[in-house]
Amino acid sequence: MDAGNVAWILTSSALVALMIPALALFYGGMVSSRRILNMMIMCFGGASLVALLWVAFGYSLVFGDSVGGLGLIGNPFEFAGLDQALVDDPDAGIPLALFAAFQLLFAGVTTALVAGAAAGRMKYGAWLLFAGLWATLVYFPVAHWVFAFSNDTATGGWIANTLGAVDFAGGTAVHMNAGVAALALALVLGKSKDWGGKLRPHNRPLVLVGAGLLWIGWYGFNAGSALAAGTAASVVFLNTTVAACAGLIGWSIVDRLRHGAVTSLGSASGIIAALVAITPACGAVSPIGAIIIGAIAGVVCCLAIEWKFRLGFDDSLDVVGVHLVGGIIGTLLIGVFATDAAPNGRSGLLYGGGFELLGVQTIATVAVLAYSFIVTWVIAKLIQITIGLRIPEEHEVAGIDEHAHAERAYEDEDLEARA
Repeated sequence: MDAGNVAWILTSSALVALMIPALALFYGGMVSSRRILNMMIMCFGGASLVALLWVAFGYSLVFGDSVGGLGLIGNPFEFAGLDQALVDDPDAGIPLALFAAFQLLFAGVTTALVAGAAAGRMKYGAWLLFAGLWATLVYFPVAHWVFAFSNDTATGGWIANTLGAVDFAGGTAVHMNAGVAALALALVLGKSKDWGGKLRPHNRPLVLVGAGLLWIGWYGFNAGSALAAGTAASVVFLNTTVAACAGLIGWSIVDRLRHGAVTSLGSASGIIAALVAITPACGAVSPIGAIIIGAIAGVVCCLAIEWKFRLGFDDSLDVVGVHLVGGIIGTLLIGVFATDAAPNGRSGLLYGGGFELLGVQTIATVAVLAYSFIVTWVIAKLIQITIGLRIPEEHEVAGIDEHAHAERAYEDEDLEARA
């Protein structure tokens, strides 16, 4: 094993772990002061539960030999309990324990993303049940499709191998998957009692801090997916940086033209939208391609967040407008801007590759969206008709923190009243 590669993936894993509290801060700042604790605990709780499932059977479902060679799901018993992680394999690029931990954090972050669709109105116990079922029935299978590559001893997922789609770090398995799941959950949950903008973000600086920490964590998410400290990770690092900057500028321009001001919330959202879009494409495009994708994501996602008002679904933290739309943009634009000079070595439409790659990316996009939405909707419906999803109306109006967690974020009553 190369010590430099091991050190880089250890560092990348720590950066991805940072994304969980960063997301909690980002989401927490966007809700009211009486909802922030619940929002943050949902991020931590969902990710923690998924970590336990990952060790028990999740890693096997994702990276085990595909059952029947169909590329749909891994053998749940092959790595059950991850005892294999205790054994040193000198022929492996990095230790199995490290790779398993790195991918565990991907699963945790993805699940935490979905929590944004349930802000302030979902029972905490119902959320944990939903998170466990969703990870098992949606994330693990889709991650197998996208992240499990075939080798001499195992058959991997159908999107990565049979279809041959490009997704360097999770535009399909992470962002589109979480975004469309958030849409399904929001539709089943229904609108908040204050839906329509009555409650505003209570702490915008917290949103900016969360966005900044997410940006830092994204280097582990994207560049770490190279699984080595080399040229590929370096190119991805550069592409991730310039895309995020372009996303902020793109969103800010739309903000200024449409609303007359560049907002802090818009700037933070532009960074995240671009990071989402560059996630699948970071190893497939040039730095100029990354800038174009980031800018397009910033502009389009800024416009897309208003769809919730026109279509009537409550996505108060814009998981759909940012992660679903941004993930689709990044995944499809690989088919346009991919260059064979980049680490993925594939050419898109503008680099002489024709429409083939664009068609492949479209099939992967449609498959993930359809599967995730349908299964997520069924899971949410089953929980709704059994133990129930929503907290009582009076608790929702008064604020979920004190009723669900017996705590307040701020003991200063004047500060709370102003928020």
